[in-house]
Amino acid sequence: MFRTQNPTLKSRIFEEASGSGVMTLGGTMVKTGLLLLLLIVGAVVGWMSQSIVLLIAGVVGGLILAVMTSFKREWSPVTAPLYAVVEGLAVGTISVVYNANMAKTQYAGAVPLAILGTFVVLGVMLALYATRIIKVTQTFMAVVAGATLAIGITYLFTWIGGMFFKGLFSLPIYQSGPIGIGFSAFVIVLAALNLAMDFQVVESGVQSRAPKYMEWYAGFGLLVTLVWLYLEILRLMSKLAGSRR
Repeated sequence: MFRTQNPTLKSRIFEEASGSGVMTLGGTMVKTGLLLLLLIVGAVVGWMSQSIVLLIAGVVGGLILAVMTSFKREWSPVTAPLYAVVEGLAVGTISVVYNANMAKTQYAGAVPLAILGTFVVLGVMLALYATRIIKVTQTFMAVVAGATLAIGITYLFTWIGGMFFKGLFSLPIYQSGPIGIGFSAFVIVLAALNLAMDFQVVESGVQSRAPKYMEWYAGFGLLVTLVWLYLEILRLMSKLAGSRR
């Protein structure tokens, strides 16, 4: 849901921000690393506890904190770390469910592979962006933002509508057939392209000498994309496992 903001407006967010200190690339990398560490800690707790209560707390708490961070960016030094922890609780618990569903298939142990895949995609996209093989133009941002918005609406519609019509979860895009696998592969590519836009946002913030607290906000944006990417990779592996049963 939080990848649906218009990326063409994100540069203005940094330019219009006010506060002390100056945002740097090194500082943003450190903040992002800290947020990832907090996410991992939360995920380990969620994995070990396997509690539905923690799952609900993680999903609801993560949603609330993400909204707060998005609208009150000056709070990000506090809300972003809290988001990383509670989102980690949800991610860890969700990972247990996927791991159990694939335990007796050739995709057993999919969670470590999904983690590795997430960081591989991150490294590849960073290299492609740094070498300018991928150029984040206005057209690029408009297309990726539009596709991301469409995916977000689809997921939200299914989530809400599925409470009343269970048949929505039986749509081909959520199944293990060719359509479902192709859909998940497309969403993974889309999440990867969002990483390129996140890198552009960070670079824009540094160039515009945004205030120091925006390092936390930029790290938060990267974390949201990485969590989305990881869960989509898990979803794809689950579909592949289901197609071979």
